[in-house]
Amino acid sequence: MTAHSLTWLDLLRHGEPVGGRKYRGQTDDPLSEKGWTEMRAAVAGERPWTAIVSSPLARCIEFAEWLALETGLPLAVDARLKEVGFGSWEGKRGEELTAQDPDLLFRFKHDPIEQRPEGAEPLDAFYHRVAAALTDIHVRHAGGHPLVVAHAGVIRMAVCRTLGMSPAHAYRINIASAALTRIKIEQRAGRTLESLVFLDRRP
Repeated sequence: MTAHSLTWLDLLRHGEPVGGRKYRGQTDDPLSEKGWTEMRAAVAGERPWTAIVSSPLARCIEFAEWLALETGLPLAVDARLKEVGFGSWEGKRGEELTAQDPDLLFRFKHDPIEQRPEGAEPLDAFYHRVAAALTDIHVRHAGGHPLVVAHAGVIRMAVCRTLGMSPAHAYRINIASAALTRIKIEQRAGRTLESLVFLDRRP
C-alpha cells in the first residue's frame, strides 16, 4: 500500500430474496424477480468500480456474477461477508417472532448483545470477521474502487467501523433492499481516515 492513497469502497445490499422479508441470516435463498429488478436498477447508472467482491450466499453471488460478466470486472468471493447467523430466528418473519412477545424485536434492536437469539453468532465475532474482510479488501484494492455485494448486517458493521461506533448500536441503522453505501478511505503518512459518503442519486 502506498504512503498516500485514496480508496473508495461501495457496499451494495442484495435485493428482495425469494420468500420476502425474514430474519434470513445464512439461510441461502436466491433473489426473487423483484430482487433482481431492484439490483439492476441500483447499478444502472455510473459504474465506477474497479473490482467486485461478494458474499458467497446466493442472493449476492448470483447477481455479482451477472454484474462481473456485464462489466468485465474481476470477481472475488469472501466467506467472511456472509450475513450474521441468527440462530433460532433463522428463516422466521418478524410477525412470527413477535406473535407471543410484541417487544421482542425492540429489545433486540435496543441491545443486540444481551438480547441475541438462541444460538446466534456473537455480535462481536460478526463485527471482527467483517472488519477483517474489509481490511483485506482495502489492502488488495488500495487506490481503487471495489464494489462489495453483501447484506444489511455486513453493511451495518462496515458503517460502525467507519464511524467508530460500537456494534451494539448497529440496529439503529436501516439499510434498504439494494441500497448503496459508500465509504471513502484516505491514507497519509501511516494514518487512515475513513468517512461515510451520502450518495446523491439525482439525475
